[in-house]
Amino acid sequence: MFDLINEILQTLRHNKLRTALTGFAVAWGIFMLIVLLGMGNGVTNAFKEQAMDPGSQKINVWGGRTSKPYHGYREGRRITLKGADMESIADEHSGFVNSVTSTMWGNSGAISAGTKSISESYCGVYPQQLQTASIDLVAGRLINDRDMAAKAKVVILPQTYAKQLFPPDGNALGKRVGISGLSWKVVGIYDAPWNRNIYIPFTTAKMIHGNTDDLSDMSIMLKNLETEKDGEEAEKSIRATLAGRHDFNPEDESAVWTWNQFSQGLKGLHAINILNASIWILGLLTLLSGIVGISNIMFVSVKERTHEIGIRRAIGAKPRSILTQVIAESVAITTLFGYIGIVTGILTTQLLNYLFQDAEIIKNASVSLNIAVEVTIVLIIAGAMAGLFPALKALKVKPVEALRDE
Repeated sequence: MFDLINEILQTLRHNKLRTALTGFAVAWGIFMLIVLLGMGNGVTNAFKEQAMDPGSQKINVWGGRTSKPYHGYREGRRITLKGADMESIADEHSGFVNSVTSTMWGNSGAISAGTKSISESYCGVYPQQLQTASIDLVAGRLINDRDMAAKAKVVILPQTYAKQLFPPDGNALGKRVGISGLSWKVVGIYDAPWNRNIYIPFTTAKMIHGNTDDLSDMSIMLKNLETEKDGEEAEKSIRATLAGRHDFNPEDESAVWTWNQFSQGLKGLHAINILNASIWILGLLTLLSGIVGISNIMFVSVKERTHEIGIRRAIGAKPRSILTQVIAESVAITTLFGYIGIVTGILTTQLLNYLFQDAEIIKNASVSLNIAVEVTIVLIIAGAMAGLFPALKALKVKPVEALRDE
């Protein structure tokens, strides 16, 4: 074993420049593979965080207009969702429906506190909507079932508006603000990027709107679904229920508009998987150029050492020992420069992860230990394959002809 290691080291020292140039191609291929895999992981993590979040496993429904005649009705009839639709969907599809909620928006108006005011509309929501929303509660609490039952005049403010209404620190918790001519108690303050909604209980918003039963939308949270087909069947069943209640053709997609976030998320996940596979293919093709270079250098090495191989064969060296030496040299070169590529690639992904830490499209762009192990296995196999054909050529050298070679 030690003799084999010494021979490999002597070969590397004897051909420093050629070995370095060839090894650079291997290191570059591994470096690109690691960086591409890291960026692919970052995109995948960001997508899963947004699209596959429990709060995104839902179907949104809006009323529309019919585009087909049905049961004596002409096309163009307006379909308005009702509060009773929520109860029917929840009761008839309890197997895959977790909850049904809706949102009621108020008219844009002044929200005041003393001499301070802002122009913004309120948003009537259910407690379940806030529990799955991407908001960070800074102080207080969220809207709860007791608020809904009592039609309480409580409000949750974004931190930005809290500071505007109660400068300079935004200490609005427990204080009063004026909305639509009524006095409201601030029970919660939250912080969220790109979200400045002012939340009140849905039942309170409904009361302000004259207890209307009309809904602008429905949000149906799903459960017990696994495949894209499950999501599509759930959407079809919900549409059939609404068609029966509002007497329109179930195949009329314009009667009610739906957005199946569950199925769309799974479709996106399939696309991400294809992207990751493409990254592996692209990285391996980049690595292939380095492997070809290793194979070429081993062919040259075998050619240069024809006389040496002949002497070893003449004094009784077994073909297996020569095969082992050539393949071991190839694996050594590939592994040495490959690990240089792995280390620099991992350091680069860590740098990219730091630079994109606040980005929404990339999350945790790093390479796991499993990936490093997989790349190591690829290195060993690639090195062995690169040295296999030169080694087989070395075995074909006859001792007598090799001894004549100069």
